[in-house]
Amino acid sequence: MTPPSGREDAFHAWYDEEHIPLRMAVPGFLSGQRYAATEGEPQGFLAVYEMTDLSALRSAAYGVVKNQPSERTRDMLRNVSGFTRYLAREMSVQRKPEQGGAALDAALLYAVFFQVPEDRLAEFDAWYEQDHVPLLMESPDWLMVRRFAITDGEPVPFNRLALHYLGSMDAMSSPAREKARATPWRAKLAAEPWFKGSYKVFARHGARQTGLVA
Repeated sequence: MTPPSGREDAFHAWYDEEHIPLRMAVPGFLSGQRYAATEGEPQGFLAVYEMTDLSALRSAAYGVVKNQPSERTRDMLRNVSGFTRYLAREMSVQRKPEQGGAALDAALLYAVFFQVPEDRLAEFDAWYEQDHVPLLMESPDWLMVRRFAITDGEPVPFNRLALHYLGSMDAMSSPAREKARATPWRAKLAAEPWFKGSYKVFARHGARQTGLVA
């Protein structure tokens, strides 16, 4: 979401002091990490929440957080813009072995959304995991790639998400990325009319907050 003009400081204070902490107190929420878009005016912000599974969103504790907002929350949500929200189940993870869990705290997050026809999902998933990601990971700055099946979201009905954790922006202009984008398999898929993703790079914003379940 994008903060209301002139209220950026209040937005960040609300998000860091109320919005995320309330969710971290709900059983099943593992962590929340904020990011700032590296391009675009006004600047948008992203929060990625890790959960044990999506059932955390159906709990009584989360129902209280969601349905009984404070006046501060109601005011801020009335005034933000560019709201998006996606729920997703992790399908796969590829990371550099030496990174381990540290990759979650990478400096940059490159988010890639796709809306793939149901009858093309199997090939799309195979291409991404067998061809695309291994080549990207040849870059020393490509630390980890997590792939998700989106189960619900708005405003665009995407069904696939990849979160690429980068050590620096050098990854985006690396020979590895150029190589990954030039394979025959990618060219075959890119020729299909649906093959048009939504891409955005975000910089880590603030510290990761953790929940009750570690």
